Amino acid sequence: MAYIGQKPANKAVVADDLDPAVITGQTALAVAPADTDEFLISDAGVLKRLDASLIGGDNTPAFRVSGPNTSCANNTFVKLSVNAETFDVGSCFDLGGNNRFTPNAAGKYVLTARVEMPSGTDTDYLNTVFYKNGSNIGGVAIVQKDWQVAAFTSIVEANGSSDYFEVYARQQTGGTENIYLAEFSGFKLIGA
Repeated sequence: MAYIGQKPANKAVVADDLDPAVITGQTALAVAPADTDEFLISDAGVLKRLDASLIGGDNTPAFRVSGPNTSCANNTFVKLSVNAETFDVGSCFDLGGNNRFTPNAAGKYVLTARVEMPSGTDTDYLNTVFYKNGSNIGGVAIVQKDWQVAAFTSIVEANGSSDYFEVYARQQTGGTENIYLAEFSGFKLIGA
């Protein structure tokens, strides 16, 4: 039975209760739905309201930064400097201060780092890692001749308030080398 007015009290609305003459779809939505717009969905036969804010989402906060040469002593992890910001959606990267990404939304994030170091011997070693809250959470090591590039991507989890991420590097050449942060970037995964 389809209800045109109010449904009887204490009776759940089910799909058969909807009158197709009332819900027609004749009026088109000409813009993207607002977060407060609602949809009717059937969840295993039970009709439910769903706010548009729960569908999809944005991959933000998101950022991309780079930095100048950082002097790195042999076999010592050093935090890489940042001096340029390509974009920072959400204003979560502390450029020029702590040089760290502190996401303001809880969730999982894709982080990418690309670090470069000029090299001249076969035994040079470049290790690049992410730090979370001051602790090493892993990275990549490269051993090769001439110009070394270490690039890696990792999925990390952040609490959206106090967790922060930085890029560190270590080299083993027997001396001091300059290491360049070519890219440090990241974005929030939707629905993760």
